[in-house]
Formats: sequence, C-alpha cells, structure tokens
Amino acid sequence: MGRARRLIAAAAFLTLRGASLEAQRRPALDVQLPPAAQTLTEGPVIIAREMLSGARIRELLSAGFPAQFHFRVELWSEGRWVNDLEREMEYDVFVRYSAIEKAYEVTQKIHDGLFPLGKFTNLDDAEAAVARPTRVPITAIRSSRAQYYDATLAVTVLSLSDLDELDRWLTGDVQSAISGSRNPGTALTRGVRALAARALGGEKREYGSHTPTFRVP
Repeated sequence: MGRARRLIAAAAFLTLRGASLEAQRRPALDVQLPPAAQTLTEGPVIIAREMLSGARIRELLSAGFPAQFHFRVELWSEGRWVNDLEREMEYDVFVRYSAIEKAYEVTQKIHDGLFPLGKFTNLDDAEAAVARPTRVPITAIRSSRAQYYDATLAVTVLSLSDLDELDRWLTGDVQSAISGSRNPGTALTRGVRALAARALGGEKREYGSHTPTFRVP
C-alpha cells in the first residue's frame, strides 16, 4: 500500500512539473516603453517570446510549412469619450525550414526591406531569433492627453499553395515590384497580405499586449 501511494505521489509530481514547464514555455507578446525622457525620440520595444514552443507549430515547420508572424503596433491617445489612433506600423517575421541546408531560416520584413536574422540548425535558436527585441520607430507625440502603445501579433502557418509565392517574394519579386517591372499591387497586396489570411488547418494564433498610459514630460 505504501509503495502504491509513493507511485501515485510521484506521478502527481511529474504531472505538476510537466504543467509547470509548459506554463514556462507559454508564448507571450510584450511591449515595453522607452525611458520617460526619450518618448519623443524612441519608440517601444516589442518582444515575442516562446512563439515556437507548441508541438503543432514545430511539427509543421519541420515538415516544410513556413510560419509568418505579423506584428502591428499602434500609438493611441486617450479621449474623454473615445480614444484616438495617432500612429501605427506593421512588420513581419518569417520562419521556414530548408531541407537542403537542414536549417531554419528567419527573415524580418519592415516596410519593403528584408533583413536576414540568421539560419539555425536548432529550432530553439530560431525561436530566439524571433524573440529578438525590435524597437519600433513610432515615437510619442506632444499632447496633454495620456498615451499608450497597443501591439498585436498574428501567427499563421502557411499552406502548401503559399510556398511558391513566398519563395518568389523572398527571392526578389518584391524588389521587381518596387523597381516598376511588376505591379506592386500584385506582388504586395495579393501576395504578402494574402499569405497572412491563409492558415493550414486553422493553425493561426493571435496575441495582444499594451503598455500603461503615459504622458510626455
């Protein structure tokens, strides 16, 4: 009887420990204010932690389905009846697995610029690249009203039908659209924005975070 109780207690401990570890790996979006004296010259810092921690998204990435992380950051000012959107910015991070290189490639897109964040053989290292703090150039405004930043993140695993379009986009179609040899509405609107709307098997997650209100000193 004593041995049975010990086994039950050990199983309960392992269950609780597993739940605790899972909680520690829970994805989270964080938006941090700049120092109070720098709100007119620096924007907030965005950090997306543990975004590849789920077994489902890891399986899909390893199978060759790329993931898109679409960030939207907004500056709001508080009004008496309604709040006003003052400034906004969007950017993306893509993660995809190259079977040839046996590595996970992480790329950031800000406006029309592509910025490689690295290639990693370990998925945890790719996750750390996604979590790199990004300072968003949305500065506060001079106002007597209280202000705050709001950030949202949509995580989408792209479907097979998106792979070719994503490859073309990452390897130069956007550049050709910018130079005028292609219709930018085709390359950007129908291409990149359509990617965010398509999910594989409903594999899409959304996160949100906001700062406390602040006033410009």
